Amino acid sequence: MRPVATAETIRAAERAWFDAHPGEGLMETAAARVSATACEMLASAPASRTRVLVVVGPGNNGGDGLYAARDLAAAGIEVALWPTSARRHESGWAAAIASGAREVDAAAAMAGLADTDLVIDAVLGIGGRPGLREPVAELARACADLAVPVLSVDVPSGLDSDGAGAEHPACFTAARTVTFGALKPCHVVQPAASRCGRVEVADIGIDVTGTGLLAADPWDVAARWPVPGPESDKYARGVVGIDAGSARFPGAAVLTACGALHAGAGFIRCCAPEPVPAMVVAAMPSVTLGPGRVQAWLVGPGWGDPGRNRRRLAERLADGVPLVVDADALAELPVALPAGSLATPHAGELARMLGVERSSVLADPVGAASEGADRFGTTVLLKGAAQYVAEPGGRVTVALPGPAWTAQAGSGDVLAGICATLLAAGLGPRWAGVLGASAQALAAEAMPGPYPPDALARTLPALIARLAERAGAASGRRDRPAPA
Repeated sequence: MRPVATAETIRAAERAWFDAHPGEGLMETAAARVSATACEMLASAPASRTRVLVVVGPGNNGGDGLYAARDLAAAGIEVALWPTSARRHESGWAAAIASGAREVDAAAAMAGLADTDLVIDAVLGIGGRPGLREPVAELARACADLAVPVLSVDVPSGLDSDGAGAEHPACFTAARTVTFGALKPCHVVQPAASRCGRVEVADIGIDVTGTGLLAADPWDVAARWPVPGPESDKYARGVVGIDAGSARFPGAAVLTACGALHAGAGFIRCCAPEPVPAMVVAAMPSVTLGPGRVQAWLVGPGWGDPGRNRRRLAERLADGVPLVVDADALAELPVALPAGSLATPHAGELARMLGVERSSVLADPVGAASEGADRFGTTVLLKGAAQYVAEPGGRVTVALPGPAWTAQAGSGDVLAGICATLLAAGLGPRWAGVLGASAQALAAEAMPGPYPPDALARTLPALIARLAERAGAASGRRDRPAPA
């Protein structure tokens, strides 16, 4: 699990470092990581003589770029410096010029862009305001148009370090970003994250603690996925109850059962109106029909009829086991949900639940998910381009990202089924949401393209086997108990 730090959290960590190391600085360490990444990117440059343009801002971000420029020029790389402001980091500028870098103006920077192998964006850091002014914005657009790779220092200039970036399209689009100390919200929150490219977190010695936002990594999924042991039976692996689908939307139940089954449910019971049960069993013969004991219920997908949905939800609440509340059942909240339940709205559904516009959820998805968790007293998985699991009390975990191909009808139904299997296996709602969303993203990443959600679900067993093998190899154990 990786911390995600706001600009103020990073500033506090830097102040603490400077207090403990009087007279020392962090810029040389940061610049060394930038220049090392630049050399990696230049290794595949087709030109016989590599050319780098460093776009230099007025503050410490510009200083990081200048010292990286010094290192690159000293290695024999042709480096041009475009200062975007009359102010600049003086010692960094002197060091870069002394090593052979040369100054260019805006016109020369634009004219030479087509022959440039790499642009280092060192204009604005975590203290920058959203958006870019001309002519820097023009150069950022030209980099994208000409497909010139961009390496951003800390954050792509023009993005709000702490924000989602929905309203500020004037920014650099980086192929890679080197950031310092910890991820920033813009690195994990969409649509800003799509502008950051591959993000490398450089350890420069500062201690970042106390963040309320965390990002999952693949090891979290591998280490926490419930793996059966030699004494496990179908009941121990978890019994999932599915109340989904209707005569109008029978496919919802098929998709939820598909997600639950291929995620590893030990037993699935389907309780739904006709003609849903026959369709589910025809697609998955191991699913049983009718009521019985379950460890978790999945409710809401494809219900369709608001006239009886509250009664339908009440029937499942009576069992007192955790619920995955999705789709049409979300409209029946607030009700008192059993401990360990998980609500799984997309942005439009969460906006209706909170009584706000969808645009406000997209502008601050972390805040909206947190408000939903607090208001409804349950963990919330906010689905979308990035997926956030918010717990009552403020902690939010960002699931692993996946390709945009999963933006397809039925993906949410499959995801709800995966999450229900994890709840039934004994995971808490936070990890059920994080692992469910992350596993679906990993499956889509392994099969990029317009594969329908049920086809992706059928790849989950092989994916989960690889994750379990990785976790077993790391721990030295072949079988691991399901985590709480």
